[in-house]
Amino acid sequence: MGRLTTHVLDTAHGKPGRNVEIHLYYIVDNSRISLLAKRTNVDGRCDAPLLEGEAFKPGVYELDFHAGDYFRTLGVVQTQPPFLDVVTLRFGVNDASQHYHVPLVLTPWSYSTYRGS
Repeated sequence: MGRLTTHVLDTAHGKPGRNVEIHLYYIVDNSRISLLAKRTNVDGRCDAPLLEGEAFKPGVYELDFHAGDYFRTLGVVQTQPPFLDVVTLRFGVNDASQHYHVPLVLTPWSYSTYRGS
């Protein structure tokens, strides 16, 4: 059964990104359809897959990670507006029977992602 998961890693502080607000969208004709909003747990993960089974289908998705709010709660001094506020990752799913793990590796000034397992 296919599923979509994510994970936030705060490499500026060497710890998981705890309590990061995440929004998931499905893209149809370049318009966003909101699917859910969640927050990460103490391990920087969501307690359950974002999508799985029949709810997870091929197509284009976007994940919004509210990085600016996360770093603000940690007391990180940021420019106004912050350099990174909402980080949006757009990615495609061609085989929804597989596990797509889309982590965000984050600092207040940079981010990266990859397809994990």
